[in-house]
Amino acid sequence: MISKFKNVLVLAPHTDDGEFGCGGTISRLIDQGATVHYVAFSWCEESVPQGFPKDILKSEVKNATSVLGIKPENLHILDYKVRYFTSKRQEILEDLILFRKKINPDLIFIPSINDVHQDHMTIATEAVRAFKNRNILSYELPWNNFKFSMDYFFKLSENQVLTKLNSLSQYKSQIAIRNYASEDFIKGLAKVRGTQVGTEYCEVFEVVRIIS
Repeated sequence: MISKFKNVLVLAPHTDDGEFGCGGTISRLIDQGATVHYVAFSWCEESVPQGFPKDILKSEVKNATSVLGIKPENLHILDYKVRYFTSKRQEILEDLILFRKKINPDLIFIPSINDVHQDHMTIATEAVRAFKNRNILSYELPWNNFKFSMDYFFKLSENQVLTKLNSLSQYKSQIAIRNYASEDFIKGLAKVRGTQVGTEYCEVFEVVRIIS
């Protein structure tokens, strides 16, 4: 079924959320000829560790998405203030509607509705409103998901997992402060999800809406 999706939109509240949640699947979709657009709603200037330029995440997300195969013109970086998305719900919804009209995606990846981070929850909620007539899948971020329904498993090759790892390694400013950014965790999670369905590697998603 994954091969039917040709125009895909990944919504990342912050730079790197999309790579963590569905980096391997992005690689697989591009391998199969899909066009993938990536929207980062914040480059998290306030969260950059001391010693790095405040705009470092702009260049890191460009490098990371390039590794996945996303074309530079299909990367969209917005400037919402991290942890304050809830106060900008209407503006975010309006941006999403503009992306819907401009990109016309047939599949949208979003955070889980049950994600406990306020920015992630805002993007998920407004995305469902904006794309209610499209196919929507929520990606897994285990450190934020108190509940997560494992509905849809995307098989990944080892090369696609390695591409995800290479993509995430571009975030030099974040690796030291995130224990879930380790290669062991990322590859191990893909291995666990693969084992659950009798294959080597997978990423798993909640089905919000699938239209066939």
